[in-house]
Amino acid sequence: MSHPEHDIVDTAVAAGSFKTLVAAVTAAGLVETLKGAGPFTVFAPSDDAFAKLPAGTVESLVEPENKAKLTKILTLHVMAGKVMAKDVAGKKLTPASVEGEELHVDGTHGVVVNGATVVTADIECTNGVIHLINTVIMPKG
Repeated sequence: MSHPEHDIVDTAVAAGSFKTLVAAVTAAGLVETLKGAGPFTVFAPSDDAFAKLPAGTVESLVEPENKAKLTKILTLHVMAGKVMAKDVAGKKLTPASVEGEELHVDGTHGVVVNGATVVTADIECTNGVIHLINTVIMPKG
């Protein structure tokens, strides 16, 4: 049983493998939200996941004129409530993301969310949980 000491943002910063995500959250103005009471479940793309996007995508998304699009992408990776891996094991669920779009969570063989595989699950935080994923989830619309 872990004893979390940091909120979602500080945990992501301390991990060191979410530099792109932290920069994106900052650019979108979501830091205060993700430091809020929550609880939140965050499917956090690693720096390697962001690196798989086409060249220039991240740089474009963090531009001020793309804040709404960036916010839509980031909030698609967040659910209200604290959902641990054991809560979805053996199940297929379609919870709503904070963005509003339905997520497709498949816990029958590991955990896959909208095609992104959870590589490291259950990183507990004071205001929720982070699950590291290997692909950035993009909105449908």
